[in-house]
Amino acid sequence: MRTLLITGPGGNGRTTVAAATALAAARGGTRVLVLGTDRVDTLGAVLGTPVGAEPVEVEQGLTARRVDADADFRADLAALQDRAATALDLLGASRLDPEELGPLPGAEELSVLRALRDAALSQAYDLLVVDLPPTPQSLALLALPEELRRCLRRLLPPERQAARALRPVLGRLAGVPMPAEWLYETAARWDTELAAVEAVLADRDTAVRLVAEPGPAGADAVRAAGLGLALRGLRTDVLVAGRLLPEDVEDGRLVALVAQQRKTLDEWRGTYDVHPVAHLGRDPRGPDDLAALAVPGVPAVEGTQAWVEWPVTGLPHSWLSSSGEPPAPAADDGVLVWHIPLPGARREELDLIRRGDELTVTAGPFRRTVPLPSALRRCTVDGAALREGELRIRFRPDPRLWPRTP
Repeated sequence: MRTLLITGPGGNGRTTVAAATALAAARGGTRVLVLGTDRVDTLGAVLGTPVGAEPVEVEQGLTARRVDADADFRADLAALQDRAATALDLLGASRLDPEELGPLPGAEELSVLRALRDAALSQAYDLLVVDLPPTPQSLALLALPEELRRCLRRLLPPERQAARALRPVLGRLAGVPMPAEWLYETAARWDTELAAVEAVLADRDTAVRLVAEPGPAGADAVRAAGLGLALRGLRTDVLVAGRLLPEDVEDGRLVALVAQQRKTLDEWRGTYDVHPVAHLGRDPRGPDDLAALAVPGVPAVEGTQAWVEWPVTGLPHSWLSSSGEPPAPAADDGVLVWHIPLPGARREELDLIRRGDELTVTAGPFRRTVPLPSALRRCTVDGAALREGELRIRFRPDPRLWPRTP
């Protein structure tokens, strides 16, 4: 199944484009699920059909539902208290009633990720369209699975769980209590669930569709969004330029705005596949208005190949070569060059730090720490340059770690 993630600056029509895209695909014969992530029912308002936590059929081939973070949080809290019942009883702690609490910070993001994973793994649909939050929140949300897994592996390394038979002895020797079995089991379960979300995001049939209104603010937002998405290895398939005014406006107050939109569109076309969508003169409501927008279609899925079937490097496919292999030696001086696409990056905003077998890349306000491919772990960083929207990092083989050539 293909997954299409739709985001953009707040108030630029991303929910409208998500609904219109899902409707167009469904009318073309595709079984579509459109997933809303807003706490209020903005998706239902656009579709003309109330949308809640339970799936609702909007029309033939199109199903919609909305993430219910409150219900997910209550279910998770009840399950956590059940698993920790023994410890809570020993401490004399009273149980919390899930009904008396609202979601804690971060619970809503985890609910969205879980819904994304469950929907993407469903066999009932051909296409999943996700109406993500505005771009800054979306970028933080999409980074969450990888960052949480990295923290879990640092705090509770899986290899320590293998020595669980020795933990009572180690606890007596150290004089401090060792982590309980349920803690490792919980960490392992979370790691598995987060890995499933990562696999969906890194799949070659997952793409991001940006929605923005052309203009100075939209241009700044798109540049930041493109940079953040590229750093995460996420592919942008189309940039939908919405709410375009007609070229032949006669109102003098709008002529400058039309010229501004035209200039921004020309700049975007140098980087993205831009699809203009005209302003209807009103807020779209219902299937008829959505069909009138003529949003870009979704290409058919052919030869679906999951990320987990790629060579095991721990990297998204867009950070590898076209064949899916790690960087290859350059022909001239024997160095290894890692090409990382970073459209919109500026040299003064870039930073690189190597810590052991990991590389931390900072691009503007975004940062990502990735494991180095095995070949690069035996190299030293020889330099880096930003050229044509690519960060090219040079690695020179360390003679102490590479086998000698006879």
